Amino acid sequence: MEEQSFSKRHSLQVIFAVAIGTFMSALDSSIVNISLPVISNYFSISLTTVEWVVFSYLIIITSLLLTFGRLGDIYGHKKIYITGLIIFTAGSLFCALSPGIILLVASRIIQAAGAGMLMSLGPAIITINSPAKDRGKALGAIAVSVSVALIAGPVLGGLLTSYFGWQSIFYINVPVGIAALIWSIKILPVTKGQKKMPFDFAGAVTLFISLLAIIIPLSLADKFGWTNPFIISSIAAGAGLFVLFVFIEKKSSFPMLDLELFKNRLFTMSNIALLFNFVAQFAISIIMPFYLIQFRGMESSEAGLIMIAGPAVVMLIAPVAGYISDRTDTRYLSSAGMAVASAGLFLLGTLKADTPVWLIIFYLAVCGLGIGIFQTPNNSAIMGAVAPQYKGIASSMLATMRNLGMVLGAAFAGSIFSSRLKYLMSALEAQGTAKDAITNIAYPGAVRSAFIFAGVLASAAVIVSLVRGRQEKSA
Repeated sequence: MEEQSFSKRHSLQVIFAVAIGTFMSALDSSIVNISLPVISNYFSISLTTVEWVVFSYLIIITSLLLTFGRLGDIYGHKKIYITGLIIFTAGSLFCALSPGIILLVASRIIQAAGAGMLMSLGPAIITINSPAKDRGKALGAIAVSVSVALIAGPVLGGLLTSYFGWQSIFYINVPVGIAALIWSIKILPVTKGQKKMPFDFAGAVTLFISLLAIIIPLSLADKFGWTNPFIISSIAAGAGLFVLFVFIEKKSSFPMLDLELFKNRLFTMSNIALLFNFVAQFAISIIMPFYLIQFRGMESSEAGLIMIAGPAVVMLIAPVAGYISDRTDTRYLSSAGMAVASAGLFLLGTLKADTPVWLIIFYLAVCGLGIGIFQTPNNSAIMGAVAPQYKGIASSMLATMRNLGMVLGAAFAGSIFSSRLKYLMSALEAQGTAKDAITNIAYPGAVRSAFIFAGVLASAAVIVSLVRGRQEKSA
């Protein structure tokens, strides 16, 4: 299956079609968060229950991305992508019409299945329909779409919820989804799949259960503690099932995930660097709202505007980094980006009770600058490291690392922050420190620990990016 060539106009139309799907699926990862208190009151349920509106979406997407990528390689990328748009739009309508929390969570699972198809195949469609010399610039559209979604999500979600109710954050997907469906059917070229290759159901089911067994306890570890028997046993069972999955794939004549891909150092190291990047990046998303709202006493709207700094810089820098990556060795660009991001995370670790707002914005912008420089060249390296018939699985691997990084970032950063805060407050109280001073000392100390952890991971990504090898620029 050879890479197809198109006019510049048609290539831009393909990029736009994929960008819409990416934007919608990423938007629904962030637009719901700000509406959780309203949904909680509407259904008269606790915060721990309503959080499953978010958890269910993220868990299902992460668990199914590789499966959808393989299905795209077998049956054709356009076919699966179009199916994803239909399921996502229908799931959005079901969410808006849900009369209870159980049906809302079930509808979010349906919506997540559609979003997973969009996320897993977007980069593959762009890569196949872009010449190798312009791949980085084209993939920059994905990074921009995600960044715009992260920026627009909290703002748009707050406005819609305030004026039209929480249901409107799902209703808005219906007309946009229908328009995107019509546009994608018209614009996206048909790619021939490998239908003669049977789908690996045993591998897909084993991997799905394995990831569920690992991701669900990770999302709950901050609440129940890492020593909780359920947390430990579930993660252990998930790890065991993953080993079984590897065994199944080695024995299968038509594996869902061709393990030979991981003999390619460029592919493997780039994915590991991406995982580290998103673990570190999501630590910002988890810790900063607590620091700004709970500790500094800011309004949610003010905190949201401050946190826009990072994604806004990513949105501006990602296309530029993609353009440069098409003309230089991506490993140096990716490593430089993670070095800058690491510096920004260590700077965030210096936050105190009286740190000026402009300095907080600057620190977040530094992180955004580094992430923007890193992501597009790294994504280009991943997609360029595999043969055309594996673009779908490479694309879904990219999305899997991104979502798994989000889960791990939330779990580890939240756990480090919470445990460190409790320890410092207890220690200061035992020393007889004044109550007013305890919080002002303990809170920045807990923030520092979480961001040092994230900064160390970002520094590790610098090394991983450097040792991954050179990316070939030929088609």
